[in-house]
Amino acid sequence: MIAKPFRFVLIGLAAATLAGCGVQADSTGSKAATPASAEQVARGKYLARAADCAACHTAEEGGAPFAGGVALETPFGKLYGTNITPDKDHGIGDWSADDFYKALHEGVTPNKRLYPAMPYTSYRSLSREDTDALYAYLMSLKPAKVPNKEDELHFPFNLRFGVMFWNMLFLKDSLPDASTGQSVNWQRGRYLAGALGHCAECHTPRGQLGQLNLDKPLTGGVLGRIGAPDITPMGLAARGWTAQGLETFFATGIAPQGSAYGEMYPVIHLSSQHLSKTDLTAMASYLMGDKLPAPAPLKSVSADAAELTAGRQLYTAVCAGCHGREGEGKPNVTVAMHGNSTVRNADPRNLIVATLDGIKEQRFPNNGAMQEMPGFASKLSDKEMAQLANFLRASWGGQPADVTADAVKALR
Repeated sequence: MIAKPFRFVLIGLAAATLAGCGVQADSTGSKAATPASAEQVARGKYLARAADCAACHTAEEGGAPFAGGVALETPFGKLYGTNITPDKDHGIGDWSADDFYKALHEGVTPNKRLYPAMPYTSYRSLSREDTDALYAYLMSLKPAKVPNKEDELHFPFNLRFGVMFWNMLFLKDSLPDASTGQSVNWQRGRYLAGALGHCAECHTPRGQLGQLNLDKPLTGGVLGRIGAPDITPMGLAARGWTAQGLETFFATGIAPQGSAYGEMYPVIHLSSQHLSKTDLTAMASYLMGDKLPAPAPLKSVSADAAELTAGRQLYTAVCAGCHGREGEGKPNVTVAMHGNSTVRNADPRNLIVATLDGIKEQRFPNNGAMQEMPGFASKLSDKEMAQLANFLRASWGGQPADVTADAVKALR
C-alpha cells in the first residue's frame, strides 16, 4: 500500500474546514453554540487523527500545529494547506459549527468555495455528531497567527467560481452502498476508511477534471510518478495481504508484506497508529471484505534467462547487502523483497521510483525502524534499472519481466 507526495493532489486541504464547539438545537431547530465538554474535545482529537488532518495542515519544518503552509502539488498548480486553528484573522476562529459542517459536506466556507483537493467528496459522509466533535477539538487549540499562502493555480483553474460547476457535475457521495448483510465491523470500517480516512481520494481512479471514477472504487489511481495501488479485497489479496497483515500495517507501519513509505508513512505516523485496535480491525475487515479472499500464492514466471542473470548480478551488487541475498530482509533494517507487496504489484512504477529516488529513514511505533535506502538514479542506467526491476518482479513478485528502459526513463 503506497502513496507518495502526489497524494496531496487528493487529500489537499484535508481538514481545511475543521472547527469545534459543541452545539444544541433550540426551540426553532437552529444550532446554538454551547461550551464543548472535555469528552467531546477528546473525541474530536481522535477523529482529527483518524482523518489525518495534520498531514495537510501542519508544516513539517517547525510549523505550528494545524497552522497550514503544506504545499500540495496538483496537475492544476500548487495549493497550500490552510490555517485551521481558531485564529480569527488567518484561521477559522469566526466559523460556527454550522459553517464547519457545510464546508465539510459541500465544500463551501463562509467566504469562499473550497477546491475539491479538500476531500469533501468523502467528508460529506461524516455524521453531524462527528463534525461537531472535530469542531470542538480545533476550537480548543491555541490560535496561530500564521497567514495563509496564496495558491498558485494555472488559468483557468485559479478562477474559484468554477468549483460551483464542478460540484454540480461531480459532487456525490463516494462511499459504496452499505449492504444489510455486512458485519458490524465492516460497517464501521466503511465509515473509517471511506469517510474519515478518505482512502478513495488516492486509491480511486480520476477523470480529467479530477473527479472520482466511482464505477471503479478503490481500484487504484495514478498520482504523478507513483500509483496508489488497488485496495479492493481482490487487489489486496493478489499482493499477498491478509486482514491481520493490514491491521498490523496500520498499527505499526511494518507487516510481512512490507513497510509504509512515501506518503503512506505520514498516514501511519500521524493517523492510523493512534486508532484503537477495534477500529483498526474494522478498517481491515472493510478493505479485505467479510468474505476474506485467500492471499494469492506467488506465480511462477518465465523470463529471458540472460536478462534475469543480469538483474540478479545488479541485485547482488547494490541490494543484497541490506535486503539479503535471497530477498529475506533484515528486521528493523530493511524489508524483505521476496513477496513484498510493491514487488508483487502489477504496476511497476512504485518499485521503479523507490529504486530511483530512495526512501528516507523511517521510525515506527514500538521502536520499529527501517534504515534509509539510497537512490540509484545516478548509479544505474535506464537499462540496468529495468533489469533489476524485472529480476525482482519475476523472481519474487510473480509478475512478468516486462519493465523497459523507456519506462524507467519516463519516471526519472
